[in-house]
Amino acid sequence: MANIKPLLDKVLVKVEKPEETTRTGIILAGKKDQPCVATVIARGPGGVIDGKEVKMCVETGDKIIINDYSGSKITYDGQEYTILSQRDILALIS
Repeated sequence: MANIKPLLDKVLVKVEKPEETTRTGIILAGKKDQPCVATVIARGPGGVIDGKEVKMCVETGDKIIINDYSGSKITYDGQEYTILSQRDILALIS
C-alpha cells in the first residue's frame, strides 16, 4: 500500500483495468473516454476550500466510478495510481 497522504479534498485511487475478453473468450474492442471503476486507497481530510467547507463523501476501500482521463496519474513503488479531487468522482458503487 502507498505511503501517500492526499491533502484537503484529494483522493488517491487505483484504477481497475477493464476486462479485455468475456468469460467465453470473445475479445472486447477498446473503448475510449469511458468511465472506469477505481478503488479509494487514501483520501484527504476535507477542509475549507475557496471559502467553503468540503466534507469527504468517500472512505478508504470504497469502489467509485471516475472518468478515464480525470486526475493526475502517478507511479509510486512500481504501482500506478491516480490523484483526483473528490468533485471529479462520478459515483459511489455500493
